[in-house]
Amino acid sequence: MQRWPVVLFLAWVCLLFFAGIGLFMSGFLLTRIELASSSSCSDPVVPPLWERQSLPPGSCWAPQRFSKAVLIIIDALHFEFAHFDPAKTSPLPYENKLGVLHQLATSQPRHARLYRFRADPPTATMQRIKGLTTGSLPTFIDVGSNFASYAIQEDNLLAQLVQNGRRVVFMGDDTWEGLFPKKFFRSYFFPSFNVKDLHTVDDGILQHLYPTVDSGEWDLLIAHFLGVDHCGHKHGPNHPEMAKKLTQMNEMLRSLVDHLGNDTLLLVAGDHGMTETGDHGGDSEKEVNAALFVYSRTPLFGSGPPEEPETVPQVNLVPTVALLLGVPIPYSNIGEVMAELFAGDSDAVSAALEQLSVYHINAKQVYRFLQSYSLVAQDLPAEQLQHLQELFSSAVEEHTQLLTQVHGTTVPPELKPRLGSLIGRFQHYLREARAVCTQSWARFHPLRMVGGCILIASSCLLCYMASELAASSQSLCCSCLLYPLFWGPVGAALLWLVHVFTQEGLDLLLVSSWAAAASQLGFFWHWWGRHLKRARLTGSQPPLASGGLRQRLRAWLGLAFPMGILFFRCGAMFSDSFVVAEARVAPFLLASLVMLLVGKLHWDGHLTVPEGPKQQLLGVSSYRREIWYLLCLVAMLLVCVRLSSFFHQCREEIPQCRPSVFLSPLASLRNTRAKNFFYLLCVALLAGLVYAVQSWLRHYGNLNSSDPLVLFVRWGFPLVVLCIACYWAVASSVDDSLGRLQELVQVAVVVFPRAVYGLASMGLLLLLCNPMTVFAKDTRELAGSIVTPYLGVPGSEVDFLHVIPQIYKRMQESQKSRLERGSCRATVAAYGLGSVYSAALVIALTLLGFLLMLLHSERLSFAFLLLFVEAFVLLHIQTCARGLARDAELFSVPWYAVISWLLAASQFFYSTGHQPIFPAIHWNAAFVGFHLDHSMNLLPAVLVGANTFASHILFAVGCPLLLLWPFVCEMSNSQRKKAKKESQEELQEVEEHMMEMRLRESPEEFSTALLRLGLKYLFVLGAQLLACVCAAMILRRHLMVWKVFAPKFLFESLGFVVSSICLLLGISLVMRVDCAVSTWFSQLRLR
Repeated sequence: MQRWPVVLFLAWVCLLFFAGIGLFMSGFLLTRIELASSSSCSDPVVPPLWERQSLPPGSCWAPQRFSKAVLIIIDALHFEFAHFDPAKTSPLPYENKLGVLHQLATSQPRHARLYRFRADPPTATMQRIKGLTTGSLPTFIDVGSNFASYAIQEDNLLAQLVQNGRRVVFMGDDTWEGLFPKKFFRSYFFPSFNVKDLHTVDDGILQHLYPTVDSGEWDLLIAHFLGVDHCGHKHGPNHPEMAKKLTQMNEMLRSLVDHLGNDTLLLVAGDHGMTETGDHGGDSEKEVNAALFVYSRTPLFGSGPPEEPETVPQVNLVPTVALLLGVPIPYSNIGEVMAELFAGDSDAVSAALEQLSVYHINAKQVYRFLQSYSLVAQDLPAEQLQHLQELFSSAVEEHTQLLTQVHGTTVPPELKPRLGSLIGRFQHYLREARAVCTQSWARFHPLRMVGGCILIASSCLLCYMASELAASSQSLCCSCLLYPLFWGPVGAALLWLVHVFTQEGLDLLLVSSWAAAASQLGFFWHWWGRHLKRARLTGSQPPLASGGLRQRLRAWLGLAFPMGILFFRCGAMFSDSFVVAEARVAPFLLASLVMLLVGKLHWDGHLTVPEGPKQQLLGVSSYRREIWYLLCLVAMLLVCVRLSSFFHQCREEIPQCRPSVFLSPLASLRNTRAKNFFYLLCVALLAGLVYAVQSWLRHYGNLNSSDPLVLFVRWGFPLVVLCIACYWAVASSVDDSLGRLQELVQVAVVVFPRAVYGLASMGLLLLLCNPMTVFAKDTRELAGSIVTPYLGVPGSEVDFLHVIPQIYKRMQESQKSRLERGSCRATVAAYGLGSVYSAALVIALTLLGFLLMLLHSERLSFAFLLLFVEAFVLLHIQTCARGLARDAELFSVPWYAVISWLLAASQFFYSTGHQPIFPAIHWNAAFVGFHLDHSMNLLPAVLVGANTFASHILFAVGCPLLLLWPFVCEMSNSQRKKAKKESQEELQEVEEHMMEMRLRESPEEFSTALLRLGLKYLFVLGAQLLACVCAAMILRRHLMVWKVFAPKFLFESLGFVVSSICLLLGISLVMRVDCAVSTWFSQLRLR
């Protein structure tokens, strides 16, 4: 059997897809260019009004209004959390808890004000920190680095403060440590990634907050609280814990106000909001609607607050705080200054002149940035730049002319109406500039996008051609693999030489894509030349064109209905409504495919027995008995599909949707009786899964030996279930335990998951070392047994007449055997050899299932049970359908089986509580077995990825079962035929059950079958990926591109990577078992 060539060929095909994904992503998800320039006090942006008078000491660009500022960031502070409505008599847990803000705003209206603080998506914490400090807009791709924060090199508010000798003190979320290294005068960082921890960060801040404020050794104090955000992730906003956390924040603010001085500005802000489930990351109204509260002991506003709170973009905070503290605005800021904070106690005219001056500074700074950025990036539209320049020039010119007519603070009456108009013109310019930047930073690289699409499409074509051609050429992977491996490096070397001669920078992604394209061309060139040569020598047509017209038409019609379903699924990727509703589309397509399969079997006449003269006369036909078994399987599949819809997650685009109650952990249940009931039911499901797997292995003889793997299946599986059950028990009661018991529970929450990790790793290691689950028994003494085993009292004379011939026959067979082979040669009975390949895969899938269930909430074990049952039913449907159709190609898995397998994988992606959106990611999985923060980002990424793509992992690893299962089911099929054969006296022996050993009779066909199966799987995966890529490229200017199509593309790409790697692992495991079987037979011959 060719093992390594098959794995290497599939790995090469996967790399082709990876190169296409990387090339497209580099053109679709480009980050904007960050300018290295920074602002300074000497920049010529000071308006004419302040040029006439020298600025006070310590001020840059504008007079300093405050010497100190306190920025309190309450993570995920939704506006509704800060808004106080006295009319509500029965508020929700998150309502009317921050009463101190309402009290200050109503008692001191010129000192305090509440704003709607609108965040720019994506609403991940790191992107919001960048927006709050640079005044710029993070791009979509930056969301991927939320937990691998890179230091901000762009000019920012903290850098300006440090550059101008100010002291910045920070306490709270340790994300700031990676973003602003060596920028803090003093810092108190606390681990932030554990979303189950509600108190560590907040309690640590409260320990240092008031002493630091009272010490006065700071100019800007930043405190980033995380308890509200973590409470939302863990419990959701509508939970008593949220009321406790908001009450704690209220008391903190009440005490903090008493510690502030007259020269201090207090800012309380939320970096983003949260959904009804406590998540964030997208651009829904609840996620972008945060709160901002401003307070000072000295008057801030010239008039009272408006009836409805004003909406302020988050980027507006940066220029406002910079000018209030007397430092330059960061160079790349595109925010608009909050001019009402510069009114103070002065009269209306003086306040208007002050506001015009800060607007003048702000406009000059934004204009300078746009000019610099357009020279470097050259992606801002020239027409819009020209329009902005005209707006800026006219506003500045009018401002200069107006100031020439102003003497001090005295403004002629005829000029007063022009003040408000001029303020409006500056506002219009700043808002237009921000809109242009927002549109332009969604920029694309069309050539790379097209190149990525072509590379992915050609890889799909290669998969289809190779899967069809491998049937006619069993040495395809060996003969054709050398040419891509040669042409790939040659193409990369040529591109490298071009870069050397042109003295341009070398893009490794472009080089790898070029190498992938060159290797593809090498494969196609070699294949075309080879088959043309064969056609000349034999005088035949190429394989794709060979065969009669009827045969080819029949083959294409057989492909029509599975490929039609795949086409509809790919076509749905171009509709945002279908992508939003894909949780219902995928199960519908799976059910449709199975029903079409039954209909095709009926249309082809495979469900009826051949008609006799009587049936032809009556015009009726009788159905085969196997049809009822098939219909029962189809009914079971439809039931599983229907039940799986109860484990859904909701999207913001479907407001009437309510997420499944099964997604929440048992700890969120307040009813103790319901919690205990669901806990016992979940444990029973785990025990039932172990019992079913052990029964299946025992039925096929794979639990008879005493090898370490078999012993682990017997005793290790129940131990794993026990550890998971203990973990679920302590995790569901962690909030109810007190005192010393709380410490024990915290230890147990870590120990039990790690025990599961260790046991599962041990089981997988045993499986790799010795995957044989075969029991060999030496039957030398029993093989020639002459005495017929006692079967009970004979029931008739026929039984007596049957015994004597049997004894005589066995005497003849025993004597003949000893003469031919010698009496010293042992006869070996091997139990479990016929299902040795499937047994290894079933054991691996069970271990992976345990790990993945551990990473999900307890009640999602119901969904995993449905997953295993539905996969089992799909395997039997495929086997039954092929038996009814009398499919002679046992070594070829039909397309409908592969497509239905992948549709089930997509179905259970949604039925395990996931959606292709960032707010639906289960971040809690990163801390299953880890109480404190991780020291590196790789492990949490693996845990969260395994949780997200659990169905992809299980179905990809189990993909070889599509090939193996019909051979495993051979025994049960032959047993049904045995009764008929025994009734015929001339047939005295039943054919021996070879099962999966038939695969070893044709090792070349076995390896080719695995190759074809892998290529078909990659083709279907690639077709879905290609549809997402084309949809993202064609609809890149669509209104929903960043909300629907871009996240779908990212999740589909990651799902492809995970599925392809797991497919290679599953096929490699089959290869490993085959190697072990070969070794076992070699040792058997030596005995």
